[in-house]
Amino acid sequence: MQLTRHEDAGDFLARAGDFLAAREAEHNLILGIGSRLQREPLLYGEPAYLVTVGDADRVVGVTMRTPPHNLILSEIDDENAIPLLLEDARGVFGTLPGVVGPKAPAAEFAELWQETTGAQASVEIEQRCFRAEHVSVPQNVPGSLRSYEPRDREVAVRWMDAFVAEALHGPEPESSEAFVDHRNADPDAGLVLWEDAGEPVSMAGFGGRTPNGIRIGPVYTPPDLRGRGYASALTAELTQRLLDEGRRFCFLFTDLANPTSNTIYQRIGYRPVSDVDLWRFSA
Repeated sequence: MQLTRHEDAGDFLARAGDFLAAREAEHNLILGIGSRLQREPLLYGEPAYLVTVGDADRVVGVTMRTPPHNLILSEIDDENAIPLLLEDARGVFGTLPGVVGPKAPAAEFAELWQETTGAQASVEIEQRCFRAEHVSVPQNVPGSLRSYEPRDREVAVRWMDAFVAEALHGPEPESSEAFVDHRNADPDAGLVLWEDAGEPVSMAGFGGRTPNGIRIGPVYTPPDLRGRGYASALTAELTQRLLDEGRRFCFLFTDLANPTSNTIYQRIGYRPVSDVDLWRFSA
């Protein structure tokens, strides 16, 4: 088995594309970031870390990192790949903030990282990946979807700050201002709002193009406006719009600690695919 570091996303996807696309929903995060790296190689100011492991005939696992973010781990088809991927990441970075990936491989990677580095590893967020091919739009929800406009930047940044604090349990490496600006500058991404009585009441993002789909998220409604169906209607309308534009699938991630979101997305047509955990490493 051979580990290969790839200089650019084009080379990485040429080698790993079939492996990733065979489980497109499970790998939608890696595929989505990879597609954007083809256009923006220095997405966060420095080259991405792109690695495959396999033999001459097949790839059995990959990792990706866009510093300063977490390492992203793929599905792993041969458990012997995990020590190779870990040792290479350790040699390149020394330390990592964390790893995100499918439940079993991520746990194995995290436990081995703790054992070999002495860092403390703990699960921070347990997520579930969902996929929709069809959607059922809720009826009788007041308001309508509209596209983001420059005048929405202040509220979008404020709501993104609130989303990060509530759902991600701490600050992200990228500021909310940068996230909003990057999302709206990306031709494959964007933000939309649900507006009721002339006022924005909910927000959703989309991005991360894959061969046949795209990812929705984040989705945020301020606490005092919840329970009125805004997020369900917004997500359903956005999903329908993206499917109508030619995507075969839409994907999204939910926090398993939030039973409301897991219920409402299934109600509008999303189906669970796999569980994904975010592990945090600390000294």
